[in-house]
Amino acid sequence: MRILYSLMWWLALPLVLARLWLRGRQEPAYRRHWGERLGLYGGGARGAAPTLWVHAVSVGETRAAEPLIELLLLSYPDCRIVLTHMTPTGRAAGAALFGKHGARLIQSYLPYDTGTMTGRFIAHFAPRICILMETEVWPNLIAACGKRGVPVALVNARLSPRSLGKAQRFGKLMLDAARGIALVAAQTEADAARVRTLGVARVVVTGSIKFDVPVPPAALQVGAGLRQRIGARPVLLCASTREGEEELILDAFMRADLPADTLLLLVPRHPQRFNGVASLVAERGLALQRRSQLGTEECAMPAEVRVLLGDSMGEMFAYYAACDCAFIGGSLLPLGGQNLIEACALGKPVLTGPHTFNFALVTEDALAAGAALLVADADALMRQAALLLGDGARLAAMGAQALAFAAQHRGATPRTLASLAPLLRASGK
Repeated sequence: MRILYSLMWWLALPLVLARLWLRGRQEPAYRRHWGERLGLYGGGARGAAPTLWVHAVSVGETRAAEPLIELLLLSYPDCRIVLTHMTPTGRAAGAALFGKHGARLIQSYLPYDTGTMTGRFIAHFAPRICILMETEVWPNLIAACGKRGVPVALVNARLSPRSLGKAQRFGKLMLDAARGIALVAAQTEADAARVRTLGVARVVVTGSIKFDVPVPPAALQVGAGLRQRIGARPVLLCASTREGEEELILDAFMRADLPADTLLLLVPRHPQRFNGVASLVAERGLALQRRSQLGTEECAMPAEVRVLLGDSMGEMFAYYAACDCAFIGGSLLPLGGQNLIEACALGKPVLTGPHTFNFALVTEDALAAGAALLVADADALMRQAALLLGDGARLAAMGAQALAFAAQHRGATPRTLASLAPLLRASGK
């Protein structure tokens, strides 16, 4: 099965590279560092400090990895970390978060999952361990690590029933890959139980590292400045929205009985969709302000603006800081939802749609704690937002419950590091 899988990768490679080039028209960073994606490097990296390898596919995983990476660097001062990504936005997030560490943290794209390319990566960097974040399971990567004696750990792991079904449909390919993982540190017992059905030998429950992600003071400052420019009007944030949701949200916003001066702060999840979402707003005749065009001067936002489009990267904490309540996107349509932890960490009442299967337990826990409210559709979202924005006492009480919920679940990072310690000792650290 793995031979067939590898053959499919090689056959698809021209199309994959063509897609990268086409995406580069909108995001030029996709046209850089192609050698890394193919496992091609310059001078040798052996002889450098012992290397710990962390893979974080994109922005969300990179931010989630921050507490673990910081603790690894603190706990193993003679080591360096190679941090790999699949997307330019993930790489940019990593540079912003970890650039302060200089040569102790280097970044690279993860090579495509052919045995040859991943083998070259391992030969070049000589990692002592491979730490995959959340859901990343690559059969050839895991096989190459096993062949070279590099233990593989999947941390902050989550596996929804839907994802388990997909893995099982791949049969022996995914089962062999799962059995090649030395350790899975799962977010919840439900995630752990599903992982165990794939045959992973060692599975522990550590909680979600995302609860330990610190709120950057600079983001709070940016958020405070943005809120000052917005003024005292109510702000409803719709965060990490996905394709098909913005139309539903905008139409419901126009129908809703919200306070007349309510500002809709709309932040699409993927940057390549910013312009398309701006067009959706314009088609509906709503006055639009783009975050990217606000400039640096501290002038007030015009009162006639109804929609502020969050078309910037790396400012989600700032957007949460600037809002009164937050809807978490990806949940109005059957897309699995997004993580609500950042909103709770800033004490913001959370609204979420019914489709949260990628984050089922954390969403259920937030609902039970009174930190979040479930809405059936876009119109219900606007009705619930109107009730909250019109009731300051309820808004404050729910915000306090969100803060308490986030504080209660911290501590996954040291538990994860403790679970990794035997693998690090066995590999020479």
